[in-house]
Amino acid sequence: MTVPAEKPKKTDRSKIAIVVHREHSRPGRGGALLEKRGYTLHRLCPNLGCDLPQDMSDYAGVVIFGGPMSANDCSSLAGIKCELEWIPKVVEAGVPFLGLCLGAQLLTRAAGGEVGPHPDGKIEIGYVDVRPTAAGRAWLDAPMKVYQWHREGMRIADCCELLATNDTYPVQGFRCGANAFGFQFHPEVTLEMKEAWTLSAAERLKLPGAQQRGVHLSMHALYDPPVDRWIDGFLDRWLATDQRSASAPEFAAAAS
Repeated sequence: MTVPAEKPKKTDRSKIAIVVHREHSRPGRGGALLEKRGYTLHRLCPNLGCDLPQDMSDYAGVVIFGGPMSANDCSSLAGIKCELEWIPKVVEAGVPFLGLCLGAQLLTRAAGGEVGPHPDGKIEIGYVDVRPTAAGRAWLDAPMKVYQWHREGMRIADCCELLATNDTYPVQGFRCGANAFGFQFHPEVTLEMKEAWTLSAAERLKLPGAQQRGVHLSMHALYDPPVDRWIDGFLDRWLATDQRSASAPEFAAAAS
């Protein structure tokens, strides 16, 4: 008797895996725009013990957000180690991947690059200019004022392509293969999040070079609309980079 072959599993790519790093972390505008497109957000926090999905067939993409820890904390934080080991699997599978701030730094390390403080101790907290590179003009068509909150930067591996830069931290945006993107800045942050961050982490505003709370809030109406338009358009193009039917890049071994 001939046994009929099993029907292939039907995939329903209606979910986005969002990885956060603290209990009260929020996906902000990025999450709202994805939900507006009909996606369900699957919130994951490895630092609180969440397992990361190994079967990505039902996910349209992965976004890893920022956090106060370092991408170099893999020896002391099991969650960071878990993410560094998971990211190559996601990218090599061809799933659209987006890293923001810490998420971008984790992508950098997973791809074989480096993360560390500025050699002169400079930080970026507040509104900062970034500009596209020649390759980046396909993704950022003009310089922008973007919202930053970091004191470490990146040196990307040779397999990555620089998309955005500035004079203080030269790596502001990059692409790894066809489907993975990292941005040092925070296009997802809303005014309400800025209000909360500048209160809950007010000690960061005392660091040399940090803009004061009034600047963070008063400049939102001026600088936010172009970023809002950019991330709204970027998300559609990012989701369209799905490479599951193609050959995605091979990563270096995850940092340990």
